[in-house]
Amino acid sequence: MTSHAAIPVDLRSPGIDQTDLQTAMSNDMTITTSVLALLELDADKVLLVDDEPIMITALTDPIECAGFKVASCSTGTAALELLEQEFRPIMVVDRSMPELDGIELCREIRRRNWPGYVYIILHTGRDDEADILEGLQAGADDYVSKRSSIAQLMARLRTAQRVTALERSLKGAIQERSRIANTDALTGAPNRRYFNRRMARDVRASGRSGKPLSLLLLDIDHFKSINDRFGHGTGDEILVQLVERLRSLLPRDCDWLARLGGEEFAIVLPFTGTSGARKVAERLRRGVAEHPMRTARGEHRITVSIGVGSADNLDSLSTGVVDDLLTQADAFLYVSKKSGRNRTCASTDHVQPVAASPDARPS
Repeated sequence: MTSHAAIPVDLRSPGIDQTDLQTAMSNDMTITTSVLALLELDADKVLLVDDEPIMITALTDPIECAGFKVASCSTGTAALELLEQEFRPIMVVDRSMPELDGIELCREIRRRNWPGYVYIILHTGRDDEADILEGLQAGADDYVSKRSSIAQLMARLRTAQRVTALERSLKGAIQERSRIANTDALTGAPNRRYFNRRMARDVRASGRSGKPLSLLLLDIDHFKSINDRFGHGTGDEILVQLVERLRSLLPRDCDWLARLGGEEFAIVLPFTGTSGARKVAERLRRGVAEHPMRTARGEHRITVSIGVGSADNLDSLSTGVVDDLLTQADAFLYVSKKSGRNRTCASTDHVQPVAASPDARPS
């Protein structure tokens, strides 16, 4: 049995986030179940920024009793540093502070990028209309007078908590929809849509670095006969296991695969020339052939055929590279099929690539 030796380094270049208080809390809006789950992430983390230690102490205890996790600092500069180290989505900020005051701190926070939205409550004794408007225009979300009751501050904090949790929920929903749109439902592998978008990025990266890029097209041999004889359920089990096995055999984190459709897969090898790509292809081919796939209807040994396409010395403005790689890899895949299957073909094999439509390719 052939061992799965690692690809030599020189052939594979490395790829270059109290009564008043109880009254306020009891009047909270109902938070949905999905949002409650997100509160565990960051929406209960509060940062107090005030240069008066007495005020920090007076606010910390009731806020913590309300279930928030409180951190504090005495300057705006320290607040920015703390946010960079440990993101906190809710801030209660004193307006008048040395160095960086509350207004400038709001502006600076809005100028920067953060893992999520930062909800800022200005907490100050300066509460005439002009001061309130200035604070809101600087980027604050709310404005609470230090003469207000603790219940008012708690109610504002709960509002901030709901807003930041909902922001997280919305962002999570968008990310999940994107994941579903770019993922093959059966195998969990990236789909053709993902392949097209990421390949374009990888081509640009290779062009900027001056490094080669390789693409493998891999097709399961005689897959139709497996479906015909054992049913599509067995075929589906094999496809799922094949993706798991291929992923385990890829040498580097930057190498990735996608299901293009049916039993055909693309494996992308950034910063890899033809020789290195062929070695990886052989590693994958042997890894599939040497161990059977276990299904509900027994073990099935399968083989795969692979075609290798490579592009060297890419220009960062190259166009049509993805199509060229697909055409090249598909031509060599056709040669692998015509030559008996369970094999790899690339330009280094000194064989003549054959252009053929997928319908004409042997199974």
